Amino acid sequence: MSHVEVLRARSLVEAGIRHGFSTRRGGVSAGAFESMNLARNVGDDPEAVAENHRRFAASVGYDLERLFESSQVHGARVLQVHGAEVPATRTEEADALVTWTPGDAVAVRVADCVPVLLAAPGRAVVAAVHAGWRGVATRVLAAAAEAMAVEPGVIVAAVGPCIGPCCFEVGDDVATQIAAASSETVVARSAVAGAKPKVDLRAAVTFQLGAIGVRSVEHVGGCTMCEPAWFHSFRRDGKLSGRLLAAIVA
Repeated sequence: MSHVEVLRARSLVEAGIRHGFSTRRGGVSAGAFESMNLARNVGDDPEAVAENHRRFAASVGYDLERLFESSQVHGARVLQVHGAEVPATRTEEADALVTWTPGDAVAVRVADCVPVLLAAPGRAVVAAVHAGWRGVATRVLAAAAEAMAVEPGVIVAAVGPCIGPCCFEVGDDVATQIAAASSETVVARSAVAGAKPKVDLRAAVTFQLGAIGVRSVEHVGGCTMCEPAWFHSFRRDGKLSGRLLAAIVA
């Protein structure tokens, strides 16, 4: 078995929280999806995707039968999952998942959007959040933190690989919505006529976490669009883009 390259946050490792942000390395997918693609609906070989999931689960340390995902729609709904349920794999719409059941894993898929993993060490509650620009605008992180039902100050957050401010050009309307939901400082507006603003989504997410009282925020990974050897990117590769997975275990 090839070595699976998984990124981890030191803060969560030190707290004993099993988790991981996948990269493209260590899977069996071929062609445009090489090699660790964890999306089931992008045209990749289903057997390859299944093997990739087995490898990633083994690396992070969870049972595939206890992995919960959702159908992500760029909103702010939080899905609360429990061990007695059958894992919801892309069957229910939500962009954040929370669990209190030891051994359960929750995960989100990304290919430029921001994956955020949340944990409250000692409280046995974790969350996985999919925060694209629409998720930032609708404040999905605040909804996820509230659903965890703990004091925000005890939450440890890990912000994974996403499109960086070097590459994330948007229209004025989108930039305005992101700034309104976070801070104008996350938007770089050019003096060049016709040039689009660039947005730092990672900074917007960090601002929002701080605003709700989360004090421990760690950044993991680089720009998904800039680093094709490491990350999938929808903006770079379009329909031929695979997906990364960010998972955390209660």
